[in-house]
Amino acid sequence: MRRLSPAGRKALLTAHLATSLGWLGSDLTLLALGIAGLRGADPDVVYPAAALLVTWLFAPLSVAVWLIGTASALLTPWGLLRWRWVLVKFALTTVMLGLVLLLLTPRIRHLGALADTADAHLRVDLVVPPAISTTLLLVATVLSTHKPWGRIRRAGLPGSRRGGRPGPGAPPGPGGTRSRAAARAR
Repeated sequence: MRRLSPAGRKALLTAHLATSLGWLGSDLTLLALGIAGLRGADPDVVYPAAALLVTWLFAPLSVAVWLIGTASALLTPWGLLRWRWVLVKFALTTVMLGLVLLLLTPRIRHLGALADTADAHLRVDLVVPPAISTTLLLVATVLSTHKPWGRIRRAGLPGSRRGGRPGPGAPPGPGGTRSRAAARAR
C-alpha cells in the first residue's frame, strides 16, 4: 500500500487529533448533561440538548475518528497489524463506534423525545455510558502516547522480536554476530 509523504502524515495526524479531542469533548459534555439531569436540571432542556449533541456531533465525530485513525494506520509506517498498541487501539475504537451507533445514539434520541417523562433507568443511561467511554478514550490516549508492548511477532520468522533484533535462539547474523549494529561495526 502506498505511504503518505511527511506532510500528508502530519495532516492526517492533525485531523485525527482534532476529531479525537472533539469526540472526547462531546463525550464529557454528554456526561455533564447526564449529571445535570440526575441532579434536577430541567429535563425539557437537558435531554433534548443531549439528543441534539449525540445526533449532530458525538456520532459523526466517532465515525470520523475511526475513519481517520484507520487511514492513518494503513497509510503511515505504523501499520494496522504491526504494533500491538495500534491493534488494541483500533479494536477499542471499533467496539466503541459500534456501541455509539447501535446503542447509545438511539437510546439518547429516545430520551430526548421523552424528556421529563423518562424514568430513572433511562436517565442513568446518559451518565454511565459517557463515563465508561471517557475512560476508554483516555486509555486510547495513553496507548498513543506511550506506545507500549512493541511489534506484533510474525509467524514463521525465527527470533522476530521488538526492534528487529534476533532472539537468543536465533542463528548468528552476518559475520557470526547476533545483531545488526555489531555487523555494521565490522
